[in-house]
Amino acid sequence: MSERLKLIVAYDGSAFAGWQSQTHRNTVQDELERAIARICGSHVRIHGAGRTDTGVHALAQCAHVDLPNRRLAGTRWISALNGVLPPTIRVLRCRYVSQDFHARFSAKGKTYRYRIWAGPVLPPLEFKRAWHVTGPLDLDLLAAAGKKFVGKHDFGAFAANRGKPEEDTTRTIWSVAVRGRSASLAVEISGDGFLYKMVRLIIGSMAQVALRKASISDIEHNLGSGRPNKGRFTAPAEGLYLMRVWY
Repeated sequence: MSERLKLIVAYDGSAFAGWQSQTHRNTVQDELERAIARICGSHVRIHGAGRTDTGVHALAQCAHVDLPNRRLAGTRWISALNGVLPPTIRVLRCRYVSQDFHARFSAKGKTYRYRIWAGPVLPPLEFKRAWHVTGPLDLDLLAAAGKKFVGKHDFGAFAANRGKPEEDTTRTIWSVAVRGRSASLAVEISGDGFLYKMVRLIIGSMAQVALRKASISDIEHNLGSGRPNKGRFTAPAEGLYLMRVWY
């Protein structure tokens, strides 16, 4: 019987083409699989709670892997993996779990944070860490726009095409909270699931309202339509962080 190891992983996504393994092998999943293979001596597949796109960061991505044996204690895997992973990826916690656990299919929801720097000059340490918005943001409008997404909706208008249509575009957003009152802002979004680029499209719509380039009624119309429109705006990837996966 294989042993299932659960990992909590943090990473700076700036240098990676997202989480999901690709042919060029420059993804977070690829790096983790290479690291595990160096320790185990054989290739194993690691499964994440979900994909993150190129440039997106994670503070607590969850993943699991089936190992041929308990060669190391769960906590020993932390130092073993971090010893061979690049410094932009760090395993924070590890423990053995039952075969019933699945990083993706056992998940009940996720929390994302989107960071915005609203000011004329982006500090260099915020480069690739936040979306730089130079125009004046109305924070009351930003918060009001966010509230429109809370609840169960058809988010077809707030999803990108990954190559095949989604069978079901209905999701439930539990909360949207705007934090910060100066240049450094954060929007935290929690829900039972997210479509491809859904968070970035939500943030883009909220920002357009806060910049007075769109209205809250536009959000209401798009939520009602369930279809993408040509005028929508996708916030850039570098401001997005996967904060937590809920089980």
